[in-house]
Amino acid sequence: MPKNKKRNTPHRGGGGGSGAAAATAGGQHRNVQPFSDEDASIETMSHCSGYSDPSSFAEDGPEVLDEEGTQEDLEYKLKGLIDLTLDKSLKTRQAALEGIKNVLASKMFYEFILERRMTLTDSIERCLKKGKSDEQRAAAALASVLCIQLGPGIESEEILKTLGPVLKKIICDGTASIQARQACASCFGVCSFIATDDITELYSTLECLENIFTKSYLKEKDSNVICSTPNTVLHISSLLAWTLLLTICPINEVKKKLEMHFHKLPSLLSCDDVNMRIAAGESLALLFELARGMESDFFYEDMESLTQMLRALATDGNKHRAKVDKRKQRSVFRDVLRAVEERDFPTETVKFGPERMYIDSWVKKHTYDTFKEVLGSGMQYHLQSNEFLRNVFELGPPVLLDAATLKTMKISRFERHLYNSAAFKARTKARSKCRDKRTDVGEFF
Repeated sequence: MPKNKKRNTPHRGGGGGSGAAAATAGGQHRNVQPFSDEDASIETMSHCSGYSDPSSFAEDGPEVLDEEGTQEDLEYKLKGLIDLTLDKSLKTRQAALEGIKNVLASKMFYEFILERRMTLTDSIERCLKKGKSDEQRAAAALASVLCIQLGPGIESEEILKTLGPVLKKIICDGTASIQARQACASCFGVCSFIATDDITELYSTLECLENIFTKSYLKEKDSNVICSTPNTVLHISSLLAWTLLLTICPINEVKKKLEMHFHKLPSLLSCDDVNMRIAAGESLALLFELARGMESDFFYEDMESLTQMLRALATDGNKHRAKVDKRKQRSVFRDVLRAVEERDFPTETVKFGPERMYIDSWVKKHTYDTFKEVLGSGMQYHLQSNEFLRNVFELGPPVLLDAATLKTMKISRFERHLYNSAAFKARTKARSKCRDKRTDVGEFF
């Protein structure tokens, strides 16, 4: 993503502190063997009991981080987790990657990460190249959050230059795990959105993603329905990443892509995978929005057949489909149909702290959904504090709140427990009354 300014901060490597997994009881260090096929022995793990189960820290989530951990404590734990990304045990490395990702998704650690970005990048690259499926997925997820923390600039560009070729190789590798390829496609899209400064690199990324999801297009020899395959999840992630990057392309490139895909993309609406249908529908709505933004009198030749297909999906009552899938699909395609026919978008409101954001376009919705998928419950915190995301959504500089205001906004875990208990009792009481009424009616008859 083009940036406003570059920082000339010199490289500062190193992961602060001695490696917990590399130290022995006598204080001497032994050689670390990052990627042995053997699991670490119990003796190896015993000396780093503070981080021996990084997954337990990872599962604490943002609630524990906000309420119980000071910045210094979290940075200390992060140092230990960074060291554990070099552990011999695959499970330990994976849990460490997930733990770091969860912490960075929940709070801002810009200065801390800036000093250790090279160490983290090296660990992610090593896990992507030599790790197995789950470890590669965890590494790709961490790379996305790392770029979100740093925002656009020289540092993120260097991360993308290092990891970009590795991500592309995994995405295109037919022998790699589908889940790993899917995670890498999503990561490649997010990191390129944030860090790509060279327009030719952006076009290259678009082409890489196109080569993946276009394999799902309906071929002339095929029937009217596209059958899903194990690769469908990869095609969905590639399509969504491609659509995200299209929102930051120059107008000429957008026009070229519209001409290439506008008449082929609707074929994905006939896929028997509900997530593919939804991804294709939302991408079509976004493409129409971009096209009409460039030409107010934009004309689509196959409008009648497209609206018929969208209307059928918006009112789908196929008994062979799950109720949840049908409900979700109908909800999405009602909005897509309204966007295509009436150029309308149902405005959504996102509240975070004392602020609120209005999502009033498909471009904004797709961008929000992408980062929400990466950050999870930490999205609200980042909308408040992350300058990059605030710039993306045009929220202005972060709103500074004093400690008293923050305290009044915060609900403790105990208070939340009491509230949930009271709500549960109220529901139980209401059900009991309703049940008693039914009993009385039965006795009456």
